[in-house]
Amino acid sequence: MAIARPASVPIGAIAGPVLGVETSCDETGVAVYDPRRGPGAGLLAHALYSQVDLHAKYGGIVPELASRDHVRKTLPLIREVLHAAGISARGLGGVAYTAGPGLIGALLVGAAVGRSLAWSLGIPSVAVHHMEAHLLAPLLESDPPTFPFVALLVSGGHTQLFRVDGVGRYTLLGESLDDAAGEAFDKTAKLLGLGYPGGPAIERLARDGDPGRFDFPRPMTNRPGLDFSFSGLKTCALNTLQQEGDDAQTRADIARAFSDAVVETLAIKCRRALTETGLKCLIAAGGVSANGRLRERLAEIAAGLGARVVYPRPAFCTDNGAMIAFAGALRLAAGHREPLAFKAYPRWPMAELPPAA
Repeated sequence: MAIARPASVPIGAIAGPVLGVETSCDETGVAVYDPRRGPGAGLLAHALYSQVDLHAKYGGIVPELASRDHVRKTLPLIREVLHAAGISARGLGGVAYTAGPGLIGALLVGAAVGRSLAWSLGIPSVAVHHMEAHLLAPLLESDPPTFPFVALLVSGGHTQLFRVDGVGRYTLLGESLDDAAGEAFDKTAKLLGLGYPGGPAIERLARDGDPGRFDFPRPMTNRPGLDFSFSGLKTCALNTLQQEGDDAQTRADIARAFSDAVVETLAIKCRRALTETGLKCLIAAGGVSANGRLRERLAEIAAGLGARVVYPRPAFCTDNGAMIAFAGALRLAAGHREPLAFKAYPRWPMAELPPAA
């Protein structure tokens, strides 16, 4: 989808802070970011409402329930964040909302609220790509990375490696050919009788596991390329559970073997990406980037290559409004604007994004 940029809109014309609205899946996030203050100080306020408790009893996200909960929570959260930021809606200079990828019903809630609010205030709005926002989230920090760098996006729905030469200048290096890493964590956690979301549950259980008992494969690391595959690890976990018996220690040992396999696979591919591109900076973003063992391994790899690894703060690894407000501010500053009609995109390749000045 091309983001409209009418010739009548001057580049860089943002009259005030940008409101960001995130409703792509099971978390409602709202934030206010003032681009005039710079990345380290521009975030005025943010809040997040998680639907984890709502979906936990189903073992995963129920799209219709997610959409309804966004309807209930989005406007109250906007009021809360504006109050915390010390501004009124009239003080905003723009509105950014997640337009995709994600659950179509959930996306439409945020898009409708964001675009309608911008129209009522007479200020510009911009549709934000959810994964671009994750990719740019480390730039919110006080010591942000500089372009170019390698980016690992690793979440419940995506596992991708990019070369990043600027905002909107992304070269896909590799991606998962089946399940994303976060999805594999969720499904394996369900096999082991753990709660939702699966990533943190497996990480906790793996601490009690014996690292030497089971050795799961590192998929697609014995061949050239930077693509991933994680679906076979779920099968490996299931077969091991059936063969070894379903006791507490076996479950912990399987969790450790599974976690180690995913982390090491991601680490091997990141090292390969840094080596092949010759770049000296890696950013890791998305929910799985909060995994402690993954951070340890990426730090070891970066140190061995004389490179730097950068993350968003833990609160911004998962879905949040701050990354939407920040990415939206960058797009608005580049002159990107939405027409009055709005759309949502459950699938939205990042290759379709235009570069931003």
